[in-house]
Amino acid sequence: MQRILQPGEIEGLERIEFPRVVLPRPRELFADRAARLRELAAGAGEIAGYLLLLAHVAELQAKAAASIRTTPPACGSLARAVAHGLPPLPAAEAPDPAWRAVLREMVADLGAAAGAAAPVAPVLAALGAADDAALDRLARVALDGAGADPATQPFVMAALQVAAADRAARLSLADLPDSAPATLCPACGTPPVASVLRIGGALGGHRYLHCGLCGTEWHMVRVKCSHCESTRGIRLRGIEGGDPTVAAETCDECRTYRKLVNQEKDPRAEPLADDLASLALDLLMAETVYARASGNPLLALGTDE
Repeated sequence: MQRILQPGEIEGLERIEFPRVVLPRPRELFADRAARLRELAAGAGEIAGYLLLLAHVAELQAKAAASIRTTPPACGSLARAVAHGLPPLPAAEAPDPAWRAVLREMVADLGAAAGAAAPVAPVLAALGAADDAALDRLARVALDGAGADPATQPFVMAALQVAAADRAARLSLADLPDSAPATLCPACGTPPVASVLRIGGALGGHRYLHCGLCGTEWHMVRVKCSHCESTRGIRLRGIEGGDPTVAAETCDECRTYRKLVNQEKDPRAEPLADDLASLALDLLMAETVYARASGNPLLALGTDE
């Protein structure tokens, strides 16, 4: 006898048939991001220089990811997180100290690079000279997402990403609670930077939310708002005649939007990189009633924006 499956049953079935969570592979994550940023910079006009700078940063992230050694969480803290439905590596906690070494090596490499942009040089010098306490204050502000310095934010967050991705990669799926909020990263509790429609293998055809901090991805059905989980008034909006790879998914219930990056349109698309390269779409959405649900960690806007 056949019957109609209810929404909760459908989601339960989906979890059996394909991965609910995909933990990051840091070196591959950052190398792919670097390649995509360089590709996108070719047609990016006024923001090409910024994308190329971040491509260099991502290459240094991939290099750092090969050697960083973070401290794994204690077994007891993992068990408590699972028991209480909480992310095992909460971003609200102090970041792993290894992030500071990543930042210092990164700014040294960037500062030594030939042709480094003059406006960036004093920022790199200041970061390189900062002591541990000053760097930790910058990290706290960057992770809080309010009042961050637009000049230092990309470099600080890039180093924090390396440490967070390394720690997340060391988790097992058993360390992640099934009851964690569906709109937050199950590994670190950070909001997604964007969602991505994946292609290939077990992930193909399914939407995953992409954590802008640790790079973990988790599944969410496409009929739900990735911010409030409503299933009503969900629409995709893009720039007429523009690249269909990135669209703004809007929700009439919470009046927010978050970008959907579609690998079916471009297999090389990468959530964070394509989000950065589609700032024109953000400018268009700023003229609507929809507010961006969460920002990009490598782009901090001034308070007057």
